[in-house]
Amino acid sequence: MNTLARLARAEWGLLYVTVREALARQRWRAMPVTLGAVCLTALLQCVQNQSWGFQFVQDIGSVRAEEPLWLALLRTPLSLFVPALDLPVWGALLQLLVVFGIAEICLGWWRMLVIAYAATLAGTLYARVAISLGPGNPLALPVTDAQVVDTGPSAAVVGLAVFVAWRYRAYWTAWGVVAAMVIEVAFKGNLAGKEHIAALAAVFVLYGISILRHRHRHRHRRRHRRPGRDRTGSGFPPIQS
Repeated sequence: MNTLARLARAEWGLLYVTVREALARQRWRAMPVTLGAVCLTALLQCVQNQSWGFQFVQDIGSVRAEEPLWLALLRTPLSLFVPALDLPVWGALLQLLVVFGIAEICLGWWRMLVIAYAATLAGTLYARVAISLGPGNPLALPVTDAQVVDTGPSAAVVGLAVFVAWRYRAYWTAWGVVAAMVIEVAFKGNLAGKEHIAALAAVFVLYGISILRHRHRHRHRRRHRRPGRDRTGSGFPPIQS
């Protein structure tokens, strides 16, 4: 039991302390954007379940690869909060509350949104490219996938979970999520699974940029540090509310 506790502390200790302190200090005010996203998703679910509201939600938030790119890009921001029709809405709400909430506390709300939308957009664009490749290409998708309604927060959730886990040194968790996505594609090979891989690729790039920026700032601070000044620092990753 002590061994498991040590492993858990090593894997999630920094992340746990960051989230616990933020919630103890600010409670729900620590993640206002997440709460707004949960409420918006619940509202859209209620509307699309009405006979008069289904088409309205589709018109403002559904994305299909067969549609013009400009229309898909226009709908993408809201599509993240439109629950997928073939999945229970409570799953989407729980994903948003937990993963988005942790990401907002650890990264800040604007970084959370940048990563979430980058992951979602990567999946949306991949679907278009993969369908255009045609049969025979290992990266291709069947033409019928162009008509699939592509909504929901899953790609953003996967991207944020991996980014935060890497940033807070929960490396086994991060690679566990990556492995789960690879297994999903290997056994199912559906549109959602392959979009998750595309989302992870986008997160890899963003995380690489984050590391390079951190190293650049660190070198800049070392060059401009005055003699005798305290040389201790918070190190990477920085903890932000």
